[in-house]
Amino acid sequence: MYTCRVLRLVLVLLAGLVLLGAHPGVAEHEVYYRYVVLGYAQDGHGAPLPARPVELVRDRTGLAYRDETDARGFFLVIARLGDESAGEPLTLKIGDRQVRIAARFDPSNHVDDRGTQMDLVGERFVERAASFRATLARFLQNPGAERERP
Repeated sequence: MYTCRVLRLVLVLLAGLVLLGAHPGVAEHEVYYRYVVLGYAQDGHGAPLPARPVELVRDRTGLAYRDETDARGFFLVIARLGDESAGEPLTLKIGDRQVRIAARFDPSNHVDDRGTQMDLVGERFVERAASFRATLARFLQNPGAERERP
């Protein structure tokens, strides 16, 4: 009988501690914790460059996010960047090519997706920031279809 009372008391105390410590966590999958870099890698003749390693590096920390181009040369890398990271320099590497970019976004906007489209065309990178949202929307609607787009 005494053991049951002690056990109940311990359980009640533990439940109380859990409830006191419970608070809504910050969801890192929220749009304001993501910075997306996507694009296509092509050779100088417009042919896709499949199976190329893709790496997005936060220059400040050295943390790298990786992907690989698919059969159509498409890639999508998601970095974890918060509001304080606006303007942070990043290095995008595709195969043996690399370019330095800045994470450009409005830190007060917690609604729209953040990111850019950066295509590798032959030897040079071409930023197509205006195409970013449309390409991302196609990918999110049907991830397999965007990966198969010419």
